[in-house]
Amino acid sequence: MSVKVSLHRTHRQFTGGLETVEVEGETVGDCLDHLAKEYPGIGEALFETKGKLKTHIEVFLNLKSTYPQELAVPVKDGDEIHVTVMVAGG
Repeated sequence: MSVKVSLHRTHRQFTGGLETVEVEGETVGDCLDHLAKEYPGIGEALFETKGKLKTHIEVFLNLKSTYPQELAVPVKDGDEIHVTVMVAGG
């Protein structure tokens, strides 16, 4: 099953500048694990620990938020995951 992952600009350094990559998996978590195996370094940028995203990472599936169970959300062939970085400040 092929799923596209669109990456925030800050994560493209790990993919050689690619904005979108194709991965496989049954859930969002599987897909992001596949991404981390294919592109060294991106796992540390996305995950606090195995199975837990960093607090400033937001994930959307087909433009809908996957919060609060981001990694457990099932995916199907042709879905699109968007990984964004939440920014706050004042």
